[in-house]
Amino acid sequence: MTIRPLILAMLGVSTALAAPSVTQPAVDPVIEQGYRQMYNLDFDEAHKTFAQWESEHPADPLGPVSNAAAYLFAEFDRLNILHSEFFVDTSIFHRQPKVTPDPEVRQAFDRELEKSGKLSDGILAGTPDDPAALFAKILTLGLRSDYEGLIERRYFDALKVMKDSRATAEKLLMIQPNYYDAYLALGLENYLFSLKPAPVRWILQAGGAQTDRDKGVEDLRLTAERGLYLAPYARLLLAVAALRNKDVPRARELLAALAHEFPRNRLYAQELAQLH
Repeated sequence: MTIRPLILAMLGVSTALAAPSVTQPAVDPVIEQGYRQMYNLDFDEAHKTFAQWESEHPADPLGPVSNAAAYLFAEFDRLNILHSEFFVDTSIFHRQPKVTPDPEVRQAFDRELEKSGKLSDGILAGTPDDPAALFAKILTLGLRSDYEGLIERRYFDALKVMKDSRATAEKLLMIQPNYYDAYLALGLENYLFSLKPAPVRWILQAGGAQTDRDKGVEDLRLTAERGLYLAPYARLLLAVAALRNKDVPRARELLAALAHEFPRNRLYAQELAQLH
């Protein structure tokens, strides 16, 4: 073990000893309901649920960033983004047909992200290690990266934001290692960038990106199995990983469970029907 990893490992042990009662954050049933509505493509109800929660918790950044997630996933559904980007054998660095985002949705999405960002930054200015504010920050950065990369095709701008999201996730997980939704930020970067050809991976690594496929899948698995709000998204990404690894039975298992849990989500049923 080199000196730097050894020091980090010792710091990790010290942190664990200093904070022995690290527990999984409690799920908020209303926020959970909003995410379940979102995954079931019931976006109008998800917006109502998140807006109501925002009105009752005006100082909490989780409400507006969750509402922003509903705007983003609505655009993903309308533009067929998740199918074309994840299930079709293409790379996010290959040219894709341009899509036309809804400008009103973009304005609402930006407004909610800006609101959440100001709230989380205000909390972190006074309490830099606040886990809930750090998690909201991770979500804000992750959603911004997804919009820039998957909808606007501004891949290198998205990469910069993704790296910030991953770094914030690493900070949160040093403080609160059982914040399992945060592992999604680590898993996405490692897994998606691991799919790139070797020359592209070298460029990404030189820019500070992480490209470890096995670690990416493991981090996605942690969110899929133990996450509070992002588990269904992580399970979808694990199905993609299984398909790219030619593990059709595992992909079928994951997609069948998602289709059963969210019967109104066309993507799960459509992709499941493609498997033989």
